[in-house]
Amino acid sequence: MVEAAKLYVTTQASLDEFESIPLEDRGLAASTYEIIARTAIKYPNRTALSFLLQGTLEEEAVRFTYREFLNKINQTANAFYELGVGKDDCVSMMLPNLPQTHFTIWGAEAAGIFNPVNPLLEIEHIAAILNEANTKVLVTLAPFPGTELWDKAKQLKALVPSLEKIVTVDLGNFLPQEFANSISAEREDYLSDDVLDFDTYIKAFSADKLVSGRVIQPSDIASYFHTGGTTGTPKLAPHTHANEVTMSWQINTMVDSQETDVSLCGLPLFHVNAVMATGLSIFEAGTEVLLATPQGYRTPALIENFWTLVERYKISFFSSVPTVLTALLDHSTEGHDLSSLRFALCGAAPLAKELANTFEGKTGLRLIEGYGQTEGTCASSCTPLFGEPQIGSIGLRMPYTQVRIVNVDETGKFISECATNEIGVLAISGATVFKGYKQASQNAGIWIEDGWLNTGDLGRIDENGYMWLTGRSKDLIIRGGHNIDPLVIEDALYKHPAVAEAAAIGKPDPVAGELPVAYIQLKENCESTEGELLEFAAKNISERAAIPKNIFIINEIPTTAIGKIFKPDLRCDVTKRTISNALNDTLPNNMIRNIKVENCKNRGLFVTISTNESQLARMKDVVKTSLSGFTFDIDVVAI
Repeated sequence: MVEAAKLYVTTQASLDEFESIPLEDRGLAASTYEIIARTAIKYPNRTALSFLLQGTLEEEAVRFTYREFLNKINQTANAFYELGVGKDDCVSMMLPNLPQTHFTIWGAEAAGIFNPVNPLLEIEHIAAILNEANTKVLVTLAPFPGTELWDKAKQLKALVPSLEKIVTVDLGNFLPQEFANSISAEREDYLSDDVLDFDTYIKAFSADKLVSGRVIQPSDIASYFHTGGTTGTPKLAPHTHANEVTMSWQINTMVDSQETDVSLCGLPLFHVNAVMATGLSIFEAGTEVLLATPQGYRTPALIENFWTLVERYKISFFSSVPTVLTALLDHSTEGHDLSSLRFALCGAAPLAKELANTFEGKTGLRLIEGYGQTEGTCASSCTPLFGEPQIGSIGLRMPYTQVRIVNVDETGKFISECATNEIGVLAISGATVFKGYKQASQNAGIWIEDGWLNTGDLGRIDENGYMWLTGRSKDLIIRGGHNIDPLVIEDALYKHPAVAEAAAIGKPDPVAGELPVAYIQLKENCESTEGELLEFAAKNISERAAIPKNIFIINEIPTTAIGKIFKPDLRCDVTKRTISNALNDTLPNNMIRNIKVENCKNRGLFVTISTNESQLARMKDVVKTSLSGFTFDIDVVAI
């Protein structure tokens, strides 16, 4: 074993030097369970996990030391083992962010396979995920006012044949006794032989060790994370213990974890970002996670009190998405001691340059932009903490993760390597990249070559090794960090008798990143209106997030030489429409001479706005004000 040297990544050269020691000589743990067990032995009395129920300034956090944390994980794993969960059996979880959420994650991985589910999904989609995972145990919320998870769990019992037991977490346990008693008295008698109370049940089991005697291997499956969008057929991405352990270590290496760090977790723990970046990596470092309310950043009090909580709990960093940064900008940092903050992570959706500059300027906080996907366990690259800031770049590759920019054919197979700064498909390989989806039929076309995953994203690598995203070759619509499969929209619209062709894409949006829209080509001699088609879509698309915001009827949808719908032209068109609408709200029509949107070889989606020479300065000011939230590059020129 070779102790990991302190790494201060500033350049690609320093990263290459760090990798001169083979990864297998770094002494990484064999499993996620071993990570936490090692830390509990080393720092038994340090705080591992703190929890705020409401995010108010008055409440006291619930705390667990590393010894207590490991004890709870042991009890949870042993309880799952008693319920028949072995190394190849799945425990699914449908919970908000609670201490029991972490007990479930790591207890499930110690006993079998963990499967987190987005609780906001429609019941049919959740059932499809659980059936694909062959779920044996489901952990969810007990009946509680204002929540609907128990109602979903009851439906799932009938829809998932493999589901044997439901284990419920009672939010009432975090309330004063009189309020908890009042809630208990008013709700149904829901417990039975097949429905158990989490806290009561795990108390009966050993806290000292795994009674199964299981020796977890690095190649064992640790988790199934679902991907492929919030709608449509689910894809389960299996992560091995080696995938997750390596990912955790990579994150700690890149952010230079300190012994005094406290990480605020406000993103949902059904997502790899929260589980890895503000979860396992923190436990490996032996520092503290502050779970900031069950709903995280969706809790208004958390955003309102954010900077006060940072000061009070001496937060070192937090992970976020662009919409969270925008919300935080509405709350001044003035008068708060933020000296504990080292940086903020931002990922899941593209970060606009203007937003990044504004946030860093107003807060004085360094933003670390990360890039990754579920198939790569979490992050494949990030901005180096100690490197030269490159706003708009997704940074350098993670240690021991390999990245290529390549040209591929229409089937996704490798043709050639791209030159420096040449745009192509981004492909990744390494110890955090999964081996393929659980369902083998879903693996067609995902590899450009053996071991090299086609991310579906387009980008370039500059002469300094920094990566820049320029677009997407795959068609997923990313709305506020959530993926929407365009096929769900298109399939619904094809049911309309007047629709000949339908193409769903993402419209750029300064808040959500993208919003779904659809282009329609009508059948010959058929008529319809955009309003009618919007109404039809709303009635036939069950997932609210996927309902298109606009429908555009055009004479002919563009296609390739082989007849495939060519969406890049449509993305240029909807971008032009979006910019035109944004500018027309503030400018007289005669100021805009032309708006040109094109896919530029070295800059991706690129916009040129033409105006009169006399109006050039004013146009530049208006563009900076009105369009600063968009992630594409814009030039203003005079003609």
